[in-house]
Amino acid sequence: MSLSRRGLLAATGAAGALAASAAPGAAAGERHGRRVRTGFERLADSGYAALSGQRVGVVTNPTGITADARHVVDVMHADERVDLIAVFGPEHGFRGTAQAGGSEGRYDDPATGLPVYDTYLKSGRPLADVFTASGVDTVVFDIQDAGARFYTYIWTLYDCMKAAVLAGKRFVVLDRPNPVTGRAALGPVLEPAFATFVGREPIAQAHGMTVAELARLFNGEFLGERPVELTTVRMSGWRRSDFFDDTGLPWVPPSPNMPTPETALVYAGTCLFEGTNLSEGRGTTRPFELLGAEGVDRRWAEAANALELPGVRFREAYFTPTFSKFQGRTAGGVQLHVHDRDSFDPVRTGIGLLVTARRSWSGFAWRPDHWIDKLTGSAKVRTMIDAGAGTDEVVGAWRTELAAFRAVRKRYLRY
Repeated sequence: MSLSRRGLLAATGAAGALAASAAPGAAAGERHGRRVRTGFERLADSGYAALSGQRVGVVTNPTGITADARHVVDVMHADERVDLIAVFGPEHGFRGTAQAGGSEGRYDDPATGLPVYDTYLKSGRPLADVFTASGVDTVVFDIQDAGARFYTYIWTLYDCMKAAVLAGKRFVVLDRPNPVTGRAALGPVLEPAFATFVGREPIAQAHGMTVAELARLFNGEFLGERPVELTTVRMSGWRRSDFFDDTGLPWVPPSPNMPTPETALVYAGTCLFEGTNLSEGRGTTRPFELLGAEGVDRRWAEAANALELPGVRFREAYFTPTFSKFQGRTAGGVQLHVHDRDSFDPVRTGIGLLVTARRSWSGFAWRPDHWIDKLTGSAKVRTMIDAGAGTDEVVGAWRTELAAFRAVRKRYLRY
């Protein structure tokens, strides 16, 4: 793109589009009385002050968009106030073409010509070397999270912060809403011995934080004596009680199996079924809301409803996944119907479903690699359920550790 073309786009697009973006936002604002402004919008409003004089690289994916649904990389590339020289893609890739457990690799972005570097499964010195090779001075992070410890983008954030320290780079986090509110932390806290890419450090299963708040927590609690040079750009208009549809922002699936905000609402609990031989609904139009296996019948839904879990009911359901577990075969199970999201507890619900699935279906089994331990952060959930513990007993087992995390978490909240 020529310099004059960039200048024209900067004048008529990047600067002016933020004003034009009020059109779709205004419709939501009329419904909700306000609209959240993301960290990126506030950065742009400042004339990109936090990036002045810096060669910039952005860690992002398809969720890094403006209020009028343009990608922030396209906007910044067209604006002469930003020296954007690189993009870093996480799991699923920068443009989002890869399925779970995949990435797009190293390539040049056809839309902008920018080099795109792959960060997936890289950490420490190898990831620091990627930052060094890119030539950036400042790494910017702008990705929509789903609110669960095992959603890997927050650990991409963590790994990139640690790598930025090794490479001597500044780090800027542009905040976005926690789509399932930031009211409370829920669930077990990871034990360090169970650390993996679905949980690097001891935080709760549903952390109740935004990505900028998590970055501050990581920097203050887990990066030791060498914290990164961190700048966070907070949102305006966001409240801790907000669900995603309260924000007036467009939803972009952060990964292929997170199609709607309703998926995110249940994900922190039902993703636990990845650690079993039951389908977690991948390959259906309702991943993480449909759960089941061949041979499961109405007894599971009946047992789950008998728990009288707050805010949710369970429907006997049958489905045929197009990929993943039970591909092309009919599975029986349940569909979750959340009727009161204010009282709904996704983690308690996930535990209740595990308990009742094991009791009502003789074919129930954990994955042989004990993946459930990585998801829950310890062996306690698996061993307690195997020993016959009920939902309340399992949930009560993490009361002390959760209280300790909540006390630490409180120091890093910004809203």
